[in-house]
Amino acid sequence: MLRHDELKVFAGTAHASLARDVCQYLNIPVGKSNVFKFSNDNTFVQIGENVRQRDVFLIQPFAYPVNDHIMELLIMLDAAKRASAGRITAVIPYYAYGRTDKKDQPRVPITARLVADLLSVAGADRVLTIDLHAGQIQGFFNIPVDELTGLPILARYFQEKALENLVVVAVDIGISKRARDMAERLGASLAIIEKRRIGNVDSSESLNIIGDVAGKTALTFDDETDTAGSLMAAVEALRAAGVKDVYSCSTHAVLSGPGAERIEKSPIKEMVVTDTLPLADEKHNGKITVLSVASLLGEAIHRIHEGLSVGEMFK
Repeated sequence: MLRHDELKVFAGTAHASLARDVCQYLNIPVGKSNVFKFSNDNTFVQIGENVRQRDVFLIQPFAYPVNDHIMELLIMLDAAKRASAGRITAVIPYYAYGRTDKKDQPRVPITARLVADLLSVAGADRVLTIDLHAGQIQGFFNIPVDELTGLPILARYFQEKALENLVVVAVDIGISKRARDMAERLGASLAIIEKRRIGNVDSSESLNIIGDVAGKTALTFDDETDTAGSLMAAVEALRAAGVKDVYSCSTHAVLSGPGAERIEKSPIKEMVVTDTLPLADEKHNGKITVLSVASLLGEAIHRIHEGLSVGEMFK
């Protein structure tokens, strides 16, 4: 009978500080490993301690450069599998390619499914992640997937701020269910921005605001903020509709291209995100507040290791 004995947590190079914080919560050291690239751009991984029959967790968000970090995790999974780990969990705080979750144009891939297949083949026995862009991505895996949410962390922050006359605004219809959960936690009303995305470029056209926002303090809500193009369009529409102040929050701060600069120059009072992705120094500005998910991941890892319910964390 397979035993999952000692808990071992290892970190890729994508977000070493988050892995350290998770291990601090668990009161264990980060596992020893050697991960680097040769001069020919090939990635090398060596696990530096015994993992035979151990319960191994590999922490690696798909941060920029995304493809390099995916490949690195695949190699780490293979190394752990060949070292006879008892069970291997890929801890992916941010799952890139989540937007490519369906065939919405002729002759295009479903890359979110492809990445899921790669992880399984490489040796992952289960996946732990936070706020997938689309819920159906869980079904792309033939292994267990535990999807956590950063919503309670974000909600707790804004509960403490006690903003008056608040309305939570879903930046598109797809995120409206999670935005409704946020509104309920904050005792606020809900509005939804209906928008049309323009082709494959990172821009969109806001069309309509569903709900009453005039004279209120708006809190925009989304699972991720990338170039902030959609967010800026939403803010413009909200100001035109007569909102008093605008705050924003999202779980994943991708902030590629001009994203951070757009937020800094925008009328947004504060942008609150989590550290599922590392935020480069040049992207830090006075408007961006980063909350930690280390305790969330640490508690989930503890529960998975001990065979306890992960869902009970959110009740």
